[in-house]
Amino acid sequence: AGMMEIVWATGLKRSDGFTKLGTSAWTVAAMILSFVLLARAMREIPVGTAYAVWTGIGAVGMTAVGMILFDEPKDWLRVGCISLVIVGIVGLKLTARS
Repeated sequence: AGMMEIVWATGLKRSDGFTKLGTSAWTVAAMILSFVLLARAMREIPVGTAYAVWTGIGAVGMTAVGMILFDEPKDWLRVGCISLVIVGIVGLKLTARS
């Protein structure tokens, strides 16, 4: 679900405001798949954990994609802050009860 969030967020950027039909189509498909997979994850783990992990993976992933593909800033403070998000995601997942 989190990986599909990265895919659809990248598509959102590349679709140029949904003006590019092909890119817009796979973006919407990735959005739907992301939500379906998130709903599936919520069967196994608490909703708060599932949602936090989903959004965290998306935030970390899109920050990395932004740095690599869209020439966004690549300073150490940004990387450090993203590392804290990763620690939070791992901590939430490790403490979640089914």
